[in-house]
Amino acid sequence: MNIYRYPGNPIIEPKDIPPYLEDYEVIGVFNAGVMRYGDEILLLLRIAERPVHHDPKYSLSPFYDMANGKMGVVRLEKGMPGYDFSDARGIGTPDGSLLTSISYLRIARSKDGIHFKIDDRPALFPENRYEIYGIEDCRITQIDDTYYINYSAVSNLGITTCLASTKDFAYMQREGVIFQPDSKNIAIFPQKINGKYYALHRPSSSSFGKPSMWIAESPDLLCWGNHRYLMGCRDGCWDETRIGASCVPIKLEQGWLELYHGADRNNRYCLGAALLDIDQPWRVIARSTLPLMEPETAYEKDGFFGNVIFSCGALYEQGKVRIYYGAADTSMCYAEVDMAEIMRGMKECEGLSGK
Repeated sequence: MNIYRYPGNPIIEPKDIPPYLEDYEVIGVFNAGVMRYGDEILLLLRIAERPVHHDPKYSLSPFYDMANGKMGVVRLEKGMPGYDFSDARGIGTPDGSLLTSISYLRIARSKDGIHFKIDDRPALFPENRYEIYGIEDCRITQIDDTYYINYSAVSNLGITTCLASTKDFAYMQREGVIFQPDSKNIAIFPQKINGKYYALHRPSSSSFGKPSMWIAESPDLLCWGNHRYLMGCRDGCWDETRIGASCVPIKLEQGWLELYHGADRNNRYCLGAALLDIDQPWRVIARSTLPLMEPETAYEKDGFFGNVIFSCGALYEQGKVRIYYGAADTSMCYAEVDMAEIMRGMKECEGLSGK
């Protein structure tokens, strides 16, 4: 695939972000929702901060302390029996998992789509029981004059998907939980289809299946039902162990284009594409045989969690798809590709879709 990566990638790195929390450090800026607003491109960045470590014998897990309305920290001695400290992203405990950082959303603004000015304060920061471990990986869907922001909210109750709305990106109205645990990677279509709203989502898998993409419908963006299987993993391929929606679907004459992510058995994350029927979006018309993008550069291979390309937003302008993506769970990067190139890279796959 003929992908253009911006030569100055990454366009935003942790060092570019001053910490919001006192005695914390920014370890990741990635997986941003994207929207053109007026004459600017906005990135709704996922910022991951962690407490500064003063004693390497201990691991720290931050959380939003609802009782006191401020941040708290769990301090655990490494090597404790029954605890797993092997993953830098989290701590396994007898009662469940804890995270070693806390994420929230912060706006970056740009005239040219490359050079961004980052707001001093969060746009959305944890504030309720569903968000005590953080807010992650948002997507932005514009419907009429309202921008709907769905995001993963993480807590000891599981990972829910919540919805917020705004008309000006100055005030965010929380609308509540719209998908139950543990459904992630929600991408809401930017218009009604035959009188209904639609969204792609990825439910947690049981021991009988792999994480796959589903589609649901709603009369009001809040209550979602008629869940249907859309497409799944492919043995021996780049998307063999899990897949999920990445960007908000793009409407074309040929159908709805969905950029999605997939991972293999080595947790190598790539981007691919699928084409959905314009009037029946639960029907898959075509799908990438090879990745649209795969980790190739040093900034994509090495980082907090390496070998990862993960996008939550793209713009389709003047025949090109402008992709903003997280690299190695560490930084934000930019790439673009001709839409015609994406379409040529897909193969018809009628019969793989849900019924």
